[in-house]
Order: sequence, then C-alpha cells, then structure tokens
Amino acid sequence: MPPSSRPWRPHAIQLALPRITGQRRLPWWLAAQTDRCPHSESEAMPRARLTPNLFGIAFGLAGLAQCWTTAHETAGVPLAIGDTLWVVVAAVWCVVAFLYVRDLVRAGRLRTELRDPTFAPFTALAPIVAMLFGVDLAAHSRTAGVAVFAVALVLTVGLGGWLSSEWILSDISLAQWHPGYFLPTVAGGFLAASSSAQLGYHSMALLMFGYGAICWVVLGSILLARLFTQPLLPTPLRPTMAIEMAPPVVAGIAWFAINGNRVDAVALGLAGYALLMVLVQLRLIEVYRTVPFGVGWWAYAFSCAAVFVDALRWLSAEHSPHARDWAWALLAVVSTAAAGLVARTSVALVHGSFVPRPLVQSPLRPVPAKG
Repeated sequence: MPPSSRPWRPHAIQLALPRITGQRRLPWWLAAQTDRCPHSESEAMPRARLTPNLFGIAFGLAGLAQCWTTAHETAGVPLAIGDTLWVVVAAVWCVVAFLYVRDLVRAGRLRTELRDPTFAPFTALAPIVAMLFGVDLAAHSRTAGVAVFAVALVLTVGLGGWLSSEWILSDISLAQWHPGYFLPTVAGGFLAASSSAQLGYHSMALLMFGYGAICWVVLGSILLARLFTQPLLPTPLRPTMAIEMAPPVVAGIAWFAINGNRVDAVALGLAGYALLMVLVQLRLIEVYRTVPFGVGWWAYAFSCAAVFVDALRWLSAEHSPHARDWAWALLAVVSTAAAGLVARTSVALVHGSFVPRPLVQSPLRPVPAKG
C-alpha cells in the first residue's frame, strides 16, 4: 500500500514517540486519541481522569487578575493588564470546562462525581471563578456582568448546600478530610460577599459574609483537628494545606469591601489570624517541595494571590505614602511566581506529566451513604 493511502494509526505514534523523544509518557492530548486503539500499549493503562481541581488553574489566574485590578483601584496601576488577565481567565475556564465535562460524560461519572470525598469539593471552583469574572465584566457591561454573577452565585450556594448534605449523609472518616473542603462554602461565601459589595449589593454582601464565616468556624475546626491529629495528607493532596491560608485573607478582603476599606476591630482580628497562617505556610515549604509537580500545585496560586490582594487593601486603608511603589513591588513578586507556575505547567503538559498516566487510584474512594 502506498504511504499516502495508509490509514492513520495512533498506536504507531504511541509506540514510536518514546523512541524519538526519549519520553515514557505521551502528552495527555495525544494519549486521549491512542486510548481508543485496542492494539496500542495504552490498553493496559487506565484512561487519565480529568478531575475538577483543574479549575484551580483558572482560579489561580483569577487571583492574579484580582491583584492587578485591585492595584489599579488602590494605587493607580494601569487597568489594561488586569483586564487582559480576566480575558485569559475566561478562556482557560472555557477550555477546562469543555475538557472536564466531556471526560465526565465519557467516563459515566455524572452521578458519582459529587460523591467523591477527594475531588467533589473542587467542583465548586467552576461557579466561583465565573462569579469573580462576572464582577470584572460588570465594569464594562453592567447587565451582562450582573447576570453572570447572579447565575454563578446561585450555583455556588446550591452546590455548597448539596455538598454539605452529602458530607452529613456519607461515612467520611476524619482522615479523608482535606482543606479543599473550604472551597464550596467558606471560599464561596467570602468571595460572594466581596463580589456583592463591589457590585453595590450591601445586604447580600453581609448575608454572604455571615454564610462564609459560620461555615469557616464549623469546617475550620474539623479540618484543623484532622491536620493536627491525623497522619500527614497523601502526597498529591499536600498542596491543599495552602488553602488554610485563604479564609482569613479572603474574609479580610470581603470585610474591606463591605466597610469601605476602613481599619476596624474585625479587620485587625482577621489580619492577626492571617499572619499566623502565613507563618505556618513558611514552615510547610519543605513539605511542599517533596510533592511532584502536577495539577495540585495550582492549589498554591489563589491562596498566595489573595494574600497580595489583602496587602494591597491594607496599603490603601493605611494611606501609605509609598502605596504605589509597594503595589508595583508586590505585583512583580506575584506575577513572577505566576509566570513560573504557568511555564512549569506548559512543560508538564508537553511532556504528558501534568495529568498523571496511569492515574494512581485515590486512597479516598467514594463512600456509601449512611444506613
């Protein structure tokens, strides 16, 4: 058969590529094609599972975009960079949503995904990122932005309620908990509060601040008990410990948005606990360094970016005479870190190591309902 008439065989590429490149894994986007070939070496490998913590990429970039837009509001930094980053956030969110939903349907996980004790909390990132984007969009088109925010807010609250009831009904042991459980209600509540305040909905901001605060008290006690008394989290989940830094910082941002960026007892109290959590993270760096690079590393991104956003709010609240200089310094640090994370992610995607293949089975499998 002439070369031009030979059918395309994905498995031939899979067998040849490692010899050509010296890599033992295919890029995930090509592996998805070879998985369908019964004659390839991949038939012995489980299909790579795309998990909802992939939305952490868009979430982390949203944190960076918030840094730039906050710096514009508080220190007069040019707005163009922030707006550009929000466009990138929207594009990344759309790509991840398409790939994740397609994988969800193909794998038949529609009925089980929200019962997974490891990954279910990360599903909340999808509406949370959309909610944050809606606030920025409202600055350019009030009607469209408010519409996106409202739909995302309803989904965030609804998903938080559903997951909370699932955690009540399921036999989840303390060792199975991880700080990602903060995301649906605590992060969702405080970010909804700050977003509502920015859009001018003061009563809704107070309501969602209370929602997030009470959930923080309840879940925070459980999660700290888990971290203090149980064995160290499994290696892939260790980056989620960075999320412990987020609640006091995001609450501080929300409170500044509600009270008009004034320093008061609540702001000071939240700043005190935030300082403790930042110091804890410094001690955990040696643990984080043992974690192989992958999707989980994006758990660091938003929490760290939120610290910088809170710092920018404090510079404005204290009327620092050098606020603009400090703003540029903070932006340089957080942007450099984000650029490094994006670069590392790009390399991992090309090498096929960002989404592990074969996927190591989670030690935290879906659990049956009680009774």
